[in-house]
Amino acid sequence: MSNFLPSLVFKLSGWKTAGKAPALKKYIVVGAPHTSNWDFVFGLSAWNLYGMKPRYLIKKEFYVFPLNILFWLTGGVKVDRSKSNSLTESIVQMFAGRDEFVVIFPPEGTRKKVERWKTGFYYVALHAKVPIVLGAMDYKKKTTDLSEPFYPTGDIEKDFLVFKEFYRNVTPCNPEGFSVEGIRPKE
Repeated sequence: MSNFLPSLVFKLSGWKTAGKAPALKKYIVVGAPHTSNWDFVFGLSAWNLYGMKPRYLIKKEFYVFPLNILFWLTGGVKVDRSKSNSLTESIVQMFAGRDEFVVIFPPEGTRKKVERWKTGFYYVALHAKVPIVLGAMDYKKKTTDLSEPFYPTGDIEKDFLVFKEFYRNVTPCNPEGFSVEGIRPKE
C-alpha cells in the first residue's frame, strides 16, 4: 500500500505519529488500548507511515468475503478462538522460520474492558527471543506512538509494570472500555 492514502487519512483527521519503528527485522507490537473498530483504521494508517509491514491477528468470524481480501492484503492472520490450540507455539515457529517478521497483538483480545491482559504476546516474545514494542493510539492527543524495544525478562509481573506505565496517560477512543489497572497478566 502506498503512503498516500494513510497520509491523507491522518492529515484529514488531524492525527500524527510519534516515536519510530525500530530498525529490527523481528519484533512484536502490542496494540492497545483496543476499544473501537476505528483502532484498525488509524492503526493501519500508522503502520504504513511508520514503514512497518506487520501481521496481525483477527478472529475467524471477521475473515469472510469481501473483508477477507482486505485482511489478507493488510497482513491479517485468521485466529479460531473457539478451539484450544497452540497459537503461541505456532507464532514462535513463524518467527523461527522467517528472516523478517513483525506481528501485532491486541492483548485485551476484545474491544470491551478487561480485568487482565492475555499473555500470549509476552510468551511469544520470550520464547522467540524477540523484543516487544508497545504501540498506542491516543484519541485525545490524536497521536500514535511506539515505545523503544523491550526484551522480556521472564519476570512477567515486573515486566507488566513497564507496560502499565507506558499506557498510563493514553486516552482510547472509548475510555469506558479501558482501564490501566487491567494491564496485568491473566492468571
